[in-house]
Amino acid sequence: MAELKPFVRKINYYETDQMHIVHHSNYVRFFEEARLDIMDQYGYDYRKIEEMGIIIPVLYVKADFKKPARYGDTIEIVAKLIKIKGLKFAYSYEIYNQETKELLVTGESGHAFLDKDLKPVRLKKDYPELYEFMQMAAKDCE
Repeated sequence: MAELKPFVRKINYYETDQMHIVHHSNYVRFFEEARLDIMDQYGYDYRKIEEMGIIIPVLYVKADFKKPARYGDTIEIVAKLIKIKGLKFAYSYEIYNQETKELLVTGESGHAFLDKDLKPVRLKKDYPELYEFMQMAAKDCE
């Protein structure tokens, strides 16, 4: 697999507060956008997973704010699949200002594989193709 590209986006006015600084709640959305972008880069988009009858809820989100992103900035988000164990997995995130290359935010999110009845899904047994994809993605991110 070719090297994954960071997810790049421009900060919109509506994502900021009166100081033109990105409101902290938006970083969870940025993490999700970067996660979905990585899956797209692998050719395994979330819609395909949903069509298999699998949902992926968020179990936790952590963020460490180092410097603010501001209206008009362009950010780069480096997302990595850092662990997968059983039905749970986690991503790490680093958000940089594209122009200055300054690290703005680091974070992590945890997820699980469930069916539409909210019951755990054992990928290795029930969806071996998806299991292999997740293992490959985790190795690529090491």
